[in-house]
Amino acid sequence: MTLDPIHVENIAQLAYGIANDVDTTDHDDLAERVWHDWLPELRRDGRVVIEPVGDHERRVAPIDDAALTERPFETVHGLDSGTINPTTFKNGLVVDVAHAAMASEPSDLDLHRDRTIVATVHAGDSTASFDGDWRRRDDGHTRQRVLHAPRVNRYAEGVVHALALYLAEGTHALDHADRVDDLLVLDGPIYPKELFTWEDRNPELGALAREAKPRAVVEKYVRLVERFVERDVPLAGFVKNPSSGTIVRSLANKGVEPPWPDDTALFTRLLERREPPDREADDPAEQPRTPRRGDRLDDALTFTTWFHSRGGADATMAADGDALGIDRELAPELYEPTFAVVYDPRTDVTYKLEAPYAFTRDGETRGRLTRQLLAEVATTRGPPEAVAKADELARIAATEKAALRRKFEERFDSDQQATYDDLRWDKERY
Repeated sequence: MTLDPIHVENIAQLAYGIANDVDTTDHDDLAERVWHDWLPELRRDGRVVIEPVGDHERRVAPIDDAALTERPFETVHGLDSGTINPTTFKNGLVVDVAHAAMASEPSDLDLHRDRTIVATVHAGDSTASFDGDWRRRDDGHTRQRVLHAPRVNRYAEGVVHALALYLAEGTHALDHADRVDDLLVLDGPIYPKELFTWEDRNPELGALAREAKPRAVVEKYVRLVERFVERDVPLAGFVKNPSSGTIVRSLANKGVEPPWPDDTALFTRLLERREPPDREADDPAEQPRTPRRGDRLDDALTFTTWFHSRGGADATMAADGDALGIDRELAPELYEPTFAVVYDPRTDVTYKLEAPYAFTRDGETRGRLTRQLLAEVATTRGPPEAVAKADELARIAATEKAALRRKFEERFDSDQQATYDDLRWDKERY
């Protein structure tokens, strides 16, 4: 133990001082103003970056009613990809391995066996070449390849991670698209948004995003949208940890000082329901400077209707975006990301639902997607069952990651590049 009781108490006293300077009622007022005055048509630099698809409302769904409602989709498929995380070796190679799987509810064990595996390699040696063709293993149930990442001076770990993750996921989704009859839900966003953020992070990364290999990864998702539109089967994404900042950054750009670190915190404020504040104390001297908020009501899910999203990472696939130069066979606006937000008061967690505008432009389809995903959240207290299954199939456990890294060490005849944190946190190899 590093803290004595007196240290804990002293730190707690800091919280009291901070709380006295924060008036949360001001946050409530500003959140309501943003909802009513800004979100119906939020602009940045002359572009509309957020606007409703249809109605602009916040709605309530009693949890028991949502859980028991008839599901609009008879079967649901989920898709996820897991990685071993980027690993640097003393011979200069940086490697990550991604492993994608699709699951269905009800279960399809033959489908669950199928996997797509991608190992992405970055080398400091510009003469090296590791690219390989797709190969089949496990009686055809596994498709795998090695991808040689474009060379960068920095961010090699981020590059190999993103390319492995999204190539495995996008390839697996396309290969198994025809197995989906009713609805496919990706575990995460509908596009590889991490690649879209490269341009904002660093000029070298921005240029890299437009090279052939990253564009080929993004193209998988463009073709995926087209395939599902052609088959008239909805495609959606369930984002468990949304982190967009389009709204708060746009507000700051307009001179409005948002108290929320990201859009998720804003929507949580808008969707959280509480009892009326504590009544005022009889003695004014005992009245706190800021009234305490009432207890959170947890009998219903709250959610927004759907929005167009054209800012931040979503700008790339907006109707006026260039999709990194990838040809789009459909009208550009049909690829545009749209989203709705769901808040579960039982866990105090906010989720984001995504779908291309090709599906949410139709009011009936929007309603079916919303009802399905609300029913799933109400039942599971988390992601849809098919997504949870895909996550379980694709996840690479810590012991498996350690074993795979040792295999690479043997093949490369080179140890991992260790850090002090490896020793400090007692990673398995030590």
